[in-house]
Amino acid sequence: MKKLLLIGLFLIYQCAWSQKNTDTEDIKVLIEDFFEAFHAQDSTALKEFAHPEIKMQSVAIDAKGNTILSTEEYTAFLKSIASIPKSTKFREELSDFKINTNGIIANASTPYRFFLNDELSHCGVNTFQLMKSKGEWKIIYLVDTRSKLGCK
Repeated sequence: MKKLLLIGLFLIYQCAWSQKNTDTEDIKVLIEDFFEAFHAQDSTALKEFAHPEIKMQSVAIDAKGNTILSTEEYTAFLKSIASIPKSTKFREELSDFKINTNGIIANASTPYRFFLNDELSHCGVNTFQLMKSKGEWKIIYLVDTRSKLGCK
């Protein structure tokens, strides 16, 4: 009987572990796909990755050393991405993923470097808050930091 109980507990643990790994992989793919759509200036695809009530903010340090918080509506972000001239080259390179899941919510952070016309413009960290609804992960909050200092 003890052996059956141990085997049962082991199987439950394995199922829970594999679900968490699948969620982590799904979130990483979602973020990678988000940036593919970003680079392709595909506002329709970008809209699909986000919950309709998504919040977006940026944290930066101004020339006087003050920390500034700015907020942008997601619809304005989509319009600004779509309006970038095709002659302007931009890309955001992610260097790592740290993803934590807890049931129907998750947090992911990704350090990045942003290039404009092949020149390093700035760097920082993206932090995504996500929720799982109807089996799909959606971005509900996106905040990034932006700095010209310490970019490698």
